[in-house]
Amino acid sequence: MGAGGRPSIPPKSTEKPETSVLRRVPHSKPPFTFNEIKKAIPPHCFNRSVLRSFSYLIYDLIISTLLYYVSTTYIHHLPSVLSSLAWMLYWICQGCVLLGVWIVAHECGHHAFSDYQWLDDTVGLVLHSALLTPYFSWKHSHRRHHSNTASMERDEVHVPKPKSEVLWYYKYVINNPPYLMFNVLITLTLGWPFYLMFNAAGRKYDRFASHFDPYSPIYSNKERAQIYLSDAGVLAMGVVLYKLAVAKGLTWVLCIYGVPLLIQNGFLVVITWLHHTHPALPHYDSSEWDWLRGALSTVDRDYGVLNKVFHNIANTHVAHHLFSTMPHYHAMEATKAIRPILGDYYHYDGTPILKAIWREAKQCMYVEPDDGGQKGVLWFNNKF
Repeated sequence: MGAGGRPSIPPKSTEKPETSVLRRVPHSKPPFTFNEIKKAIPPHCFNRSVLRSFSYLIYDLIISTLLYYVSTTYIHHLPSVLSSLAWMLYWICQGCVLLGVWIVAHECGHHAFSDYQWLDDTVGLVLHSALLTPYFSWKHSHRRHHSNTASMERDEVHVPKPKSEVLWYYKYVINNPPYLMFNVLITLTLGWPFYLMFNAAGRKYDRFASHFDPYSPIYSNKERAQIYLSDAGVLAMGVVLYKLAVAKGLTWVLCIYGVPLLIQNGFLVVITWLHHTHPALPHYDSSEWDWLRGALSTVDRDYGVLNKVFHNIANTHVAHHLFSTMPHYHAMEATKAIRPILGDYYHYDGTPILKAIWREAKQCMYVEPDDGGQKGVLWFNNKF
């Protein structure tokens, strides 16, 4: 049972599935408090275990190593057609496993890996650098994303455009499938590096912002030394890749590391984009935004068997935004505990991911307030 004797499983909706997932979540101040949500979660869910956290990392690294061994030992013995198919399978599998490693580093950035900040930062720096992500740079900007989720002025990433800023030609391409497919492809392949390098799809600043620039407006003076350290980690990995390319050849590096990293980045963009882009989710300007409503303006998604590979980051994202220092291995239990409290404020969408990508790419072009609706509350739209 939930708090107040409410059933632990919400009653089934009588709406059609498509209608239900597109029904807007409430945007008014919730009838519950953050402390009431937290009290519904078993206390042990907030405990961090070094051994358990490392077990997930070691498991991921073992699977990644096995995939590397099989690919380098057996694929070149296969006939040409089978070899091509085997490489494609390796790229997809390795990319998914590497995202699992990336998510463990993401746990470190949230101080959810262990009780020791130095250990979290050490593990996170090594893992993220190996995956060409500047650890401290991302850690600080991502913390601000969690502090300002769904704020039009202060959120750090996946900030939607108001209608007034949409480029003039969008109304001519919104129903153009080739353009939408091209736009999605560019987003999945270049979205992550462009965000890190140029703050693409990020918060607006009054000057150039980059995760690699220690003097970027993203960071405070006390954070700048750590940005240099993040850059050094990525640069060190770049040197390793260069030496491997000299020794093994560029093609070998691209096949073993480059393409899986591209797959990992694509999944990373899809997951984060779909968490915060949905027709049912509101955004707020400064007149309406508050932290709790912003944190609830996200959606849990279902990636099937990949939920486990991705350490349940996708299907427990609401709980993660409420309690970012909670280890991922407790998030499922916490999600089940808070759903009765959240009620309609909790949003889950089980739409197949490819269908969801296409729907959100078409329907979530910009945000604006409803005609006659509450000012300061903005909703996704695509009407011109």
